[in-house]
Amino acid sequence: MNSVTNGGRTSAELVLALGDSLTAGYRLRPEQSFASRLEVRLQERRPGSRVINAGVSGDTSAGGLARLPRLLDRQTRRPDLCLVELGANDAIRAIDPATTQANLEQILAELSRRGVPALLAGVVAPAFLGSYAIRFNAVFADVAARHGVPLYPSFLAGVAGRPGLVQADGLHPNAAAVDLVAASILPHVEAALPPLRDLAA
Repeated sequence: MNSVTNGGRTSAELVLALGDSLTAGYRLRPEQSFASRLEVRLQERRPGSRVINAGVSGDTSAGGLARLPRLLDRQTRRPDLCLVELGANDAIRAIDPATTQANLEQILAELSRRGVPALLAGVVAPAFLGSYAIRFNAVFADVAARHGVPLYPSFLAGVAGRPGLVQADGLHPNAAAVDLVAASILPHVEAALPPLRDLAA
């Protein structure tokens, strides 16, 4: 599945980024989206790699679950990794965390059934939501542990709510913040991908 690159190493991984507006690049140019910025950074380490932007603004965990089978069917090859970034809109709509958990578990089960490794990105609900936030925030670690997949605890760690890093709505990251998110998650993406192999070994 991998192609040969300089130095006798293999790369050209295919990453599917399944998410909402945070992945899609809400009100950003296509090249400024999270998927695009992650692809640029990943290609520096693994030339030829691709990141498919499967983010849909407004999507909930239920929406991601509903479109996942068709999305996988459309791929010309099996992805080497699916980065799952869903749940922010569940929290905004105060969807029962048990429902979010069930949807995420079904997403990971479908990926496992198809032989696609996963990396789960967590979403942190604000503390002012009280007991709801406590229940919601516990979902991601629980789901990751149940399915044995790596967890990136907070997708917007270091950028959420910081002046100069959010758009006018006070919620969505701007282009600079998206690039920081891509840089922060890159080591976790690499760790979740198959290791680069030296063909001379």
